[in-house]
Amino acid sequence: MDDHKSDVQDGIFALGAKNTAYQKYFKGQSYLQSLVSDPNINVSVSNVSFEPGCRNNWHQHIGGFQILLATAGVGWYQEEGKPARKLHPGDVVVVHDSVKHWHGATKNS
Repeated sequence: MDDHKSDVQDGIFALGAKNTAYQKYFKGQSYLQSLVSDPNINVSVSNVSFEPGCRNNWHQHIGGFQILLATAGVGWYQEEGKPARKLHPGDVVVVHDSVKHWHGATKNS
């Protein structure tokens, strides 16, 4: 069993609060901690953590990229039309503009 609960909860970034603002876009519980709060910077940088089995719905980012940095636990990333890719701490995924995808935690991590 991939038990990484303490790695995620006590990770290098704060876990954050329950992600209620975006809950409708997730299956399961996620947590959100904003990491950049400078209003003069036009970029969003956040720590999003997933409870075991939690994932977000298929989605796209229009007009920009998304960079996923796996920092703890084990997860999944999948682009439409491609097989799912298992993610481990240290993995980096660059999601290009308009690519339909989803990401989340494995069922045990």
